[in-house]
Amino acid sequence: MLHELLLALSGYPGSVFVQTENGEIKVVPNLPFIHPTEEALLNRLCKLGTYYCRFQDFIQNHGPHSVLLRNSGNVSNLSIQQGLYIRAFCSGLDQVLTPYRQALLQLERDILADSHLPVTHVQCALEEFQLLFPALLGIIDQLLQHRAHGCQILEILHKNASTGVPKVKAALNQILHVCHGVFYKQLSAWMLHGLLLDQHEEFFITKASKEPSKSQRSVEDDDLGIAGVTGRQLQQIMQLAEDDLVAHYEQFTLRAGMLLSYIPTRVANKILFVGESVCMFSSENKKGGVMYKRSVLKNKEDSFAKELQELSQEEEFSLMSFENVIDKIRVCVAETLWKLVVEESDLIGHLRIIKDFYLLGRGELFLAFIDQSKGLLNPPPTGTTEQDVNMAFQHAARSVLFENEEVMQRFKLTVENKSEKSQTKKTGLAETVQSAEPGWNVLGLEYSVEWPLHLLTTESCLEKYNQLFSFLLLVKRVELDLQHCWMLHMNHFKQQEMLENERQMWNLRMHMSFLVDNLQYYLQVDVIESQFSILLEKIHTTRDFEAIRLAHDQFITSLLSQSFLLMKGVSRCLHEILNGCHAFCVLVSHSHTGMDERQTAKLEEIAKNFQRQSKLLFSILSSVKNHQGSPHLAQLLLRMDYNKYFSMAGGQLGSCNPIEAPSATLPSSSRR
Repeated sequence: MLHELLLALSGYPGSVFVQTENGEIKVVPNLPFIHPTEEALLNRLCKLGTYYCRFQDFIQNHGPHSVLLRNSGNVSNLSIQQGLYIRAFCSGLDQVLTPYRQALLQLERDILADSHLPVTHVQCALEEFQLLFPALLGIIDQLLQHRAHGCQILEILHKNASTGVPKVKAALNQILHVCHGVFYKQLSAWMLHGLLLDQHEEFFITKASKEPSKSQRSVEDDDLGIAGVTGRQLQQIMQLAEDDLVAHYEQFTLRAGMLLSYIPTRVANKILFVGESVCMFSSENKKGGVMYKRSVLKNKEDSFAKELQELSQEEEFSLMSFENVIDKIRVCVAETLWKLVVEESDLIGHLRIIKDFYLLGRGELFLAFIDQSKGLLNPPPTGTTEQDVNMAFQHAARSVLFENEEVMQRFKLTVENKSEKSQTKKTGLAETVQSAEPGWNVLGLEYSVEWPLHLLTTESCLEKYNQLFSFLLLVKRVELDLQHCWMLHMNHFKQQEMLENERQMWNLRMHMSFLVDNLQYYLQVDVIESQFSILLEKIHTTRDFEAIRLAHDQFITSLLSQSFLLMKGVSRCLHEILNGCHAFCVLVSHSHTGMDERQTAKLEEIAKNFQRQSKLLFSILSSVKNHQGSPHLAQLLLRMDYNKYFSMAGGQLGSCNPIEAPSATLPSSSRR
């Protein structure tokens, strides 16, 4: 009977110990040679056999050899997606079961040596597994319930390893150690070679918009991280991954579902940054575009690989040791990138170019461009508008003696043509219906960023710069239009005396100019120049590329925030004011010699809208100032109400009553 018991404990039931329909192994009840008390003891021991059968089935279905079974059609309807981590888990589970098998082997020796051993001897030898096996089965149930995949398996193991039962803790740490073998191999390939070896999408880093290539999926990786791969297989995997990255270099991102709770997000971001940087360098070198001969890791790959290997051999995961190694690699990469971007690629010059064009730093260039492009961009755009505008931009650059042709070649103005074609029923011909939106509203600026400055000035950054460009250009255009109206005013009234209604109209123009001039001064001096100085100071005081990238992101965010493009209420109010000023200028330019009744009514409508919007703006600025909610709104209010004229006018400009114009007391710096 004891031999049959050992077979049952090994997962092989017989005539005395049978397997029930639900898979449990139990002793056949009411056998004459087994006492009832002994039957309960045997059934308790048989639970270990039941657990062992479950473990063996799980290993067979999901372990390293499950590929052969799947190919032969013996396994179907698997509840867990296949991958490296589940195979590593099965390999670790198999290792944890080794002491159990050895215990059964020793029991067999003992029984052969003494056939009169009691059942309690078997119970005593296997008692330690009565706590371990239920815990292991609980882990398997969690994996099946959550359909755990990839790093999610590490998460479940790590949480359950925090237990006070020493035997269970040691076993789970052993399994976790085996699974970490896969993790560290993926980590080393990513951080040291820029290779994302993740055919089953198990790692917490993924490509932003591209799935692994078919060539990568075809590579066999069954033993990666478990028993190792041959040199030829690893070389094949790395070559295919490298070729794929070279052909399709894209941004990478963190996969939220695979992030580990015991690895903080800040550490995951460092890993992402290092791998992206190494990947970018290897991609550019293989493309043959910009060759960077030096190693981004300063030829310390072997040293870092050794440190990661030592981490993988530790029995328990230590976040402090792990983060120290990651920081060493990150600092090395960040210093190399800083030297390349700041010193060798002239980052400050690059930022000054962006400031000159996107932020209108070269004011004389855009003054000339606006003057030459009115006839092109005032009407809705056509198919040739973009080409004509770029020719005008080049001509404006030559007219202001902008001699850097290389810089001009990297910039291109874009005009989004929103015209749509509709099919007429009568003639059957395609008729072009032009959008009523003027070309100025769909004007953008493209910039061809040189390598490696694209690491800092990404596509999303250029989109934000374009938002600023459109707003600043609108302010500049309105400012010039109001100045042009003043020239018409001066030329007209040199010849004849000003009437009362004309005096009110030009008083409205002065109020508009007062508001727009102060807004322009605030944007250029208090926002752009101030934030640009902060950015340059940060660049000069650090040798960390990541710190510079963060400072640049903060710079763009500060510009958007302080220009109120992120505050819908203020932004809408400012756009209404600027559009009203533009409408006023258009009306005046078409009727500077006199107005009929329709034009007079239109002027009154523009004046009322300007009064309403200026009062709304003053109310927003004043309320925020009182509550100290936004210092930037308070700063704009200070610029507009520095002489308390705004306050004395009740926060309303553009009144029809002849009020003394505030422009006489404007600071000289704002009267450009």
